[in-house]
Amino acid sequence: MTEELVDLGDIRLCVESFGSADDPAVLLISGAAESMDGWDPEWCAELAAAGRHVVRYDHRDTGRSTTSPAGRPSYPAVSLQRDVARLLDALAIERAHLVGLSMGGGIAQAVAARHPERVATLTLIATSPAGRRRDDQPLPPPEARVAQSFQDPPTEPDWADHQAVVAFLVESYRPYAGSAGFDEVTSRRLVEHVVGRTTDIEAACKNHWLAGDEDGHDEGDGFAMADIAAPTLVIHGDSDPMFPPPHGEALAREVADAQLIVVPGMGHERPPPAVRRRVTEAIVRHTTR
Repeated sequence: MTEELVDLGDIRLCVESFGSADDPAVLLISGAAESMDGWDPEWCAELAAAGRHVVRYDHRDTGRSTTSPAGRPSYPAVSLQRDVARLLDALAIERAHLVGLSMGGGIAQAVAARHPERVATLTLIATSPAGRRRDDQPLPPPEARVAQSFQDPPTEPDWADHQAVVAFLVESYRPYAGSAGFDEVTSRRLVEHVVGRTTDIEAACKNHWLAGDEDGHDEGDGFAMADIAAPTLVIHGDSDPMFPPPHGEALAREVADAQLIVVPGMGHERPPPAVRRRVTEAIVRHTTR
């Protein structure tokens, strides 16, 4: 595996790849305020061993990628979508299998709808329809424990205090756990690593949520789910408190011929170790299409 800063002109994105560049490319897209570290490197290596060129990257404002001042993102939210095609161009990847988690799943849907020639398949994990649906019935809101974290957020830590930031972030993950429970030890280990390698952890925690619309942007009024033609695999936890199971079911209905895998005990999170082999095998089969 190799890590590098890829120059996109106005920004640089930190990228890490696994496996041979001669194999089919799988691009992993993290959720909001998340760096590449949300994708377990051991899992990336497993996918690479199955004959995939796995690429993970830090969104702008996370990890080692270009960072705006905390609380003042210098880009519109749609830039996070555009970064995908720009990164593929910079890496000379004509088409990729996109795997998106949460917000990353929304980004993957937008890229598949707007740039179908760049997307071989989609795998959407713990996410929700991001485009206009044929079925306009409302989907269930987040559970109270998650809604509370948005409505009455906890007091910010001293961002210069490493251990205070770690404790704050560990607790921020707790409400998103599924019925299998919250793995505090693993979460703390991950957060320690993230805080240690992130250029500006305050910006990473804030800026994605503050990025607004772009004046005069050319993305029209969004996209329709019916515009997605790429073969799609939906992986959803049966106890996701952010996007309850009907969100995953709606994705599978809205995208033609999509396959839905419901994971017992999984919340709004990457597939936990207990089910990782099943998920890996499913993604390998799916990206063989």
